[in-house]
Amino acid sequence: MRIAVLGTGTVGETIGSKLVALGHEVKMGSRSPDNPKARAWVAKAGGGASQGTFADAARFGEIAFNCTAGTASIEALEAAGRENLAGKILIDLANPLEFSAGMPPSLSIVNTDSLGEQIQRVFPETKVVKTLNTVNATVMVNPGLVPGDHDLFVSGNDSAAKAQVIDILTGWYGWKRENVIDLGDISTARGTEMLLPLWLRLMFAFGNPHFNFHVVRGPGRPA
Repeated sequence: MRIAVLGTGTVGETIGSKLVALGHEVKMGSRSPDNPKARAWVAKAGGGASQGTFADAARFGEIAFNCTAGTASIEALEAAGRENLAGKILIDLANPLEFSAGMPPSLSIVNTDSLGEQIQRVFPETKVVKTLNTVNATVMVNPGLVPGDHDLFVSGNDSAAKAQVIDILTGWYGWKRENVIDLGDISTARGTEMLLPLWLRLMFAFGNPHFNFHVVRGPGRPA
């Protein structure tokens, strides 16, 4: 499959490298056609990896991963082009983390809105699915780094798109299907994005990002 990875940071590199290793063609998009970080990733990832602008990548990909910084995601996706993302699944991994006041960061969007919702509003013809944003990049592509059962959350308005993304999470990345929880429409991304302040505090407390959340359900009425 041809896949667009938008963003050249650690998340983009990790997601892209795993996809190339699985045999997919991956174009990493950034603001410039010859971004040094993207060029270095292409050299390291090898066959199947290429680079270009956000628009080049979005045009190339049958699906796209948003791995940009959350505070710049809308701008980056607008550069990618509405027409290049229309009708496609956009897997949104970004969190609206605001670092202007130092560490730990705060959320620039919170409570009554989410980055996932904003992206869906700005790009109504794109099938936005929020997932993978509550774990470290290496855990995203290798859930076995965390022993035992642990969970991943999926939010989105399009049921068929979510089903395809769940197949990607389980078939490509090794997540157990029973540990992928469909929270509902894209507004539920508010909850997963608001997990980030807790996630960051746990990372500081543990001194290690290789952990995750697990929802343990007791007896009671079905939801």
